[in-house]
Amino acid sequence: MNQERIMQTLLSPHVSEKSSILADRDGQVVFKVLPNATKNEIKTAVEQLFDVEVDSVQVVNVRGKVKRFGKTPGKRKNWKKAYVQLKEGHDIDFVGGEG
Repeated sequence: MNQERIMQTLLSPHVSEKSSILADRDGQVVFKVLPNATKNEIKTAVEQLFDVEVDSVQVVNVRGKVKRFGKTPGKRKNWKKAYVQLKEGHDIDFVGGEG
């Protein structure tokens, strides 16, 4: 796997109420990833970009919701979400604030 693919695999952190609870309680981090990304690619990308050790990766294909745009019906894009379980003692801080 080349360096360019690793840099493109993770699209963004997925910040929600559920992901915040998982991060505090279980040490899991949630990312939006490329739709064709594999678990091994996600694991390698997180380990190299954030300098942490990954225990496991679970992926979910999220179906886009059907929405209306004015009078015309439309659909949001399908996307892929990855739940990354970090090993004990490792943490990723997206806020970056000092306590």
